[in-house]
Amino acid sequence: MNKQLISKIGNIVGEIKSITRLEEQGCTSIVQKITTNKGNYLLKSSFEKRYRDWLKQEAQVLEKLVNQTKIPVPHFYGFIEENDASHLIMSLEDGISLSSALGKAKDSQEKIALIKSFGSLLQQLHEIVPIDPLNHEGEWLEVQLELAERHLEQGGVDGDKLLLEKLKLHKPLPVKQTVIHGDCTTDNVLVINGEVKMFIDVAGMTVGDPRYDESLAIGRLKNHEEYLRAFYEGYKRYQVSSEEYSYFDEGLYEFF
Repeated sequence: MNKQLISKIGNIVGEIKSITRLEEQGCTSIVQKITTNKGNYLLKSSFEKRYRDWLKQEAQVLEKLVNQTKIPVPHFYGFIEENDASHLIMSLEDGISLSSALGKAKDSQEKIALIKSFGSLLQQLHEIVPIDPLNHEGEWLEVQLELAERHLEQGGVDGDKLLLEKLKLHKPLPVKQTVIHGDCTTDNVLVINGEVKMFIDVAGMTVGDPRYDESLAIGRLKNHEEYLRAFYEGYKRYQVSSEEYSYFDEGLYEFF
């Protein structure tokens, strides 16, 4: 970390005492704990263009949510762009991802309780009245299909042209739009004191199709009947059909 970056971070959160790389890391960024004379913070840094764009989107979402209390997300402190890297400064939360918590759970009952709380948190998100900063013009799905085409042209996605054409031709019937996370996997929620209580990695948080969140949320649970049932004990508002799940998790998500 260069002196200029250290100085910029210090101007936002106070004089830096130590920088520690965290054990749990993401696939698109480096995550570090920053200790200053004011407290502890999380520094998330990305270096490749696509990942830098996502990090900037995440910073913009967190900044929009900084004065609200309905959606549990880390607190935004600052965003720094350099020539070859981007850096997001936010609150350091005392929790671990649901993926990690499930891996460390001592028995199936603990896993079931965690998964049920995951469903409950997602239901809370989908039931809040959409807040103005997240509203946008245009249909969410149309925007996502346009982005999918752009990502396909850029390369580095699992989907192909044939799949994209199929998604365009066979769109599901529309439903009422809600606030969505946009990448609601077990990696992107935090377990705090034994419950799933916070959303992280919120670059895609917007007003959109809740079936997308639901489909991604159950992706790693779908083949385990007991865990899937636990999720729906928490998430009671709707159950996606097999066709809807296939469209969103096995289709659209392949481009993101």
